[in-house]
Amino acid sequence: MIRKNLFSILVALLLLFLSLTNAETFRKVQINSFPNFDKVVHFGMYFVLMTVIIIEHRKNLNNPLNLFLLALIPLSYGILMEILQLTLTSTRSGDFYDALADAAGVLASVLLWLIIKFFSGNTIRSK
Repeated sequence: MIRKNLFSILVALLLLFLSLTNAETFRKVQINSFPNFDKVVHFGMYFVLMTVIIIEHRKNLNNPLNLFLLALIPLSYGILMEILQLTLTSTRSGDFYDALADAAGVLASVLLWLIIKFFSGNTIRSK
């Protein structure tokens, strides 16, 4: 099971590290010069996580229900990270809008997968 999900686990561990690391570490980086840049980062991180999960499970995604159930994993993980930031760290705060950005990244990845499947002629069939 771990071998089948190795990249998903590695991305999730990277997100855990980035989510719980001291916020001062990231304030030193000057690429976040525009407002709400962190929301773009959240979107991107969870887009990547969901994309990796989809790639690892692409052979089992013939039913749309499987895809949406699979999407619950990174959605729940994003919410958990916000709760952990709120409760375990002193330099981070849980943010509802960060969780929304996480969800938007997951949704964008799912929609991209559905579009790719549609245009490749391998449409997902409901059973």
